Amino acid sequence: MWLTLAFTSAALLGLYDAAKKQALTDNAVLPVLLLNTLFSTLFFVPAIVSSECGLGWFDGTLLDCEPGTAQAHGLVVLKSAIVLTSWIFGYFGIKHLPITIVGPINATRPVMVLVGAMLLFGERLNAWQWTGVVLALVSLFLLSRSSRREGVDFRHNLWILFVALAALTGAVSGLYDKYIMTRLDAVFVQSWYNFYQLVMMSVVVALLWWPKRRATTPFHWSWAIPLISVFLSLADFAYLLALQQEDAMISVVSMIRRGSVVISFLCGAVLFHERNLRSKAVDLAFILVGMVFLWLGSR
Repeated sequence: MWLTLAFTSAALLGLYDAAKKQALTDNAVLPVLLLNTLFSTLFFVPAIVSSECGLGWFDGTLLDCEPGTAQAHGLVVLKSAIVLTSWIFGYFGIKHLPITIVGPINATRPVMVLVGAMLLFGERLNAWQWTGVVLALVSLFLLSRSSRREGVDFRHNLWILFVALAALTGAVSGLYDKYIMTRLDAVFVQSWYNFYQLVMMSVVVALLWWPKRRATTPFHWSWAIPLISVFLSLADFAYLLALQQEDAMISVVSMIRRGSVVISFLCGAVLFHERNLRSKAVDLAFILVGMVFLWLGSR
């Protein structure tokens, strides 16, 4: 069951990346991210109200959850800060880079998660799964070479650094998720971490963007903005439910989620008409084969 949820989350993440790229085109990053946290929070407000007020609106459904303790809220606040840091770096990166480059770079995130999972949780991969990891690393190496044709030098590009930092903090988030999801309810985590992100992002926008809004890239409304929240909320919900399964391996779930690069790559080709697709398709093929090996090793 957790594998099915992981693959569902991956497909939704691909659509999330495409909506994010569309919303950020010639647009201010921070207000787009603020609206994303706002819409994501609104989706789960009924679950929060029902839980905290004891109304029982969602008893016996997937949105059923219990009120959390102060310690539980503290754990979620920390998750919110980690995820928001990753998002800020990632949003700036995807705005300035082709989505067909950003997606494969993000596919390296599970490798970081793998190292952490082995050190912290004692997870071990079999030969099939190791093969999948190696193929993902080969894909990143090939991508760094093919991207030079578009003037993107991995060693001297600020936005590549931002995407790399987003991947690193995203990996930290994945390891932290494995820790807290053995202790907290998935609906409680997603409901409240969206809310805390909204609070944090409101402060960031008020301090960093609003005073300088007339001197930076202007903000304009796009219907892709609410789609970011829709796809992300559904992807995260499937992901957190997967991690609640006792036999779920965070290293494998994280790698499968990076299969979202397939969807984002297709959107980059069809919707954004990005270049150098043939060589990038070879990079993508390595990731796809790696996903197959991971699936075979997890059956």
